[in-house]
Amino acid sequence: MQTMAEDIDPQLNMPQREVFTSSGTWTKPDGAKWVHVQVQGAGGGGGGVPATSSSQAAVGGGGGGGGHAESIIDAASLGATVAVTVGGGGSGAAAGANTGSTGGSSSFGALVAASGGGGGEGGTATSGNQSSAGGAAGGGTAGDIQVFGGDGGNGIVLSGQPTAQAFGGTGFMGNQRRGPSGTTVSGAGTSAGGGNRYGGGGGGALGGTNAAGAQAGGAGGDGIVIVTTHF
Repeated sequence: MQTMAEDIDPQLNMPQREVFTSSGTWTKPDGAKWVHVQVQGAGGGGGGVPATSSSQAAVGGGGGGGGHAESIIDAASLGATVAVTVGGGGSGAAAGANTGSTGGSSSFGALVAASGGGGGEGGTATSGNQSSAGGAAGGGTAGDIQVFGGDGGNGIVLSGQPTAQAFGGTGFMGNQRRGPSGTTVSGAGTSAGGGNRYGGGGGGALGGTNAAGAQAGGAGGDGIVIVTTHF
């Protein structure tokens, strides 16, 4: 009776979920009928800033959020194994007027893929006006559903005062990372200095008007791939 019921209603069988936080290989389980794949690209790193004098400020741009993609795939169309790539978060810019690195792309073979967010531009010390561009968002590049992340926030200085403390852009699986709250604090507000998991951009660095030293940008959040097999 159980076998008959399972043949009629496959939902009686518990799905099998595999979570990839690093690159690897997915192996198709016996009896797989269809597969739900979720792919999240990594976030970009935030921009850095140079040292400022008592009459200057500098704000780096935030890193862009990684893209996202999903598909439901007939398991019969898949080979015995599929290569899984998980993108690493973009490095936060080194202290100084440096641009953060682009986040890595994530993919499930060539079937489902998403790109990483761009790095935020480095800020420039100024007693006038200045804007540092936030990193562009990543997007889905293959799959049934393709979603863009959020662009990183611009870092803005007006009349020598830090006006916009650049945030890291959102990822579908990683919320926005706010910029620094103090004049000598770099990037993101976590102990790792990175964007929110998974796929959030790192915050841009800030140098305020108290003769702050050069500051580094926050690193982007890593990507992730989730594969759920139904029987």
